[in-house]
Amino acid sequence: MISRRAFLGGLAGGLLAAPLTAEGQQPGRVARIGYLAANLAVADPRTREAFLQGLRDLGYVEGRNLLIEYRDAAGKTERFPALAAELVALKVDVIVAAGGTLAALAAKQATTTLPIVFAAVGNPVAEGLVTS
Repeated sequence: MISRRAFLGGLAGGLLAAPLTAEGQQPGRVARIGYLAANLAVADPRTREAFLQGLRDLGYVEGRNLLIEYRDAAGKTERFPALAAELVALKVDVIVAAGGTLAALAAKQATTTLPIVFAAVGNPVAEGLVTS
């Protein structure tokens, strides 16, 4: 079974690889991640730390070559659409929908061009997030 750290590290690598490869590795370029959360105050801090460690393992360090724009619904899932739209307006490279199915759906409704990475979605095909 894959560890949480390995999974999140692979996830982080995948979400940053496509935008950076498409544009070429420009010196001094700062990768921008939009992080859409359900409630950061009650989230397990180990999950976020594993995500950040996975990024560091790939050479992405917050404050150096990585900027993460956090948007927190603070337990109010009806805020997801507006928060997702904010992230799109900020021109992030990718959106991480860390708030489950509703966050992923809000991100999908907010953009057709940005990659969206999500977790904690029971059936992404049935929810219309992916085709297969």
